[in-house]
Amino acid sequence: MRIATIIQARISSTRLPGKVLMDLGGKTVLARVIERALAIPGSDVVVCAVPEGPQDDPVAEEAVRAGAVVTRGSRDDVLDRYWRAAQAVKADAVLRVTSDCPLIDPEVCGQVIALWKDTGADQACNNNPPTWPHGLDCEIVSFAWLDRAAREARKPSEREHVTPFIRNHPEARRVNLPGPGPRTIHHRWTLDHAEDLTFLRALWARLPEGPASWSWRVPFAIVEADPALAAINAGHDRLEGLKKSLDQDAREGFS
Repeated sequence: MRIATIIQARISSTRLPGKVLMDLGGKTVLARVIERALAIPGSDVVVCAVPEGPQDDPVAEEAVRAGAVVTRGSRDDVLDRYWRAAQAVKADAVLRVTSDCPLIDPEVCGQVIALWKDTGADQACNNNPPTWPHGLDCEIVSFAWLDRAAREARKPSEREHVTPFIRNHPEARRVNLPGPGPRTIHHRWTLDHAEDLTFLRALWARLPEGPASWSWRVPFAIVEADPALAAINAGHDRLEGLKKSLDQDAREGFS
């Protein structure tokens, strides 16, 4: 059983262009994600799936420097990009992580992998329903279901967000890792807007360097003790990106 952690990353972003290469405590955001991904228990290889073309060469180069295997694929068809990345490393299952979540907790990701293995589910995640801070999200799917999605998914939202076809399919067996409870849900630890970067940089200045900061409990204790810090980037909809894709589905005639 070969499990690949695949991180989607690109230079372009409509809300915050170039965000994955921005500095966060002396390293790029992408490097922060990769260093944590490399520590996920149960993961055998970390892959950074980057769009083809010279525009994203700096992202690919940074991913290699940070220790990831790099594959290239479609810019907009992220599902196909994942499928090609999984094929390249001969993965039996794929753990999906995004490059704008530098606070991912390797242990939580490992718990999602273990849940998937223990239950024999087709897909396991930790955000359905959301019970963790936004920015700890991850999910694992079997390659068989990723392959099926790559062949059968038609909606723009399914191609851009990789797993909606699987999450919504009546034949897929799904499980969720519950989080610590309602106090954590409102915290926003992802990078989509300028104020997210302001928040993350302010938080990073208070974090210990290295693995001592990787548990979600460390940043949680800091932001809970300082409401003004958490308020920097509060108020954004955690489903903002998906809702934009669903609007595109409707414009193209998908119900």
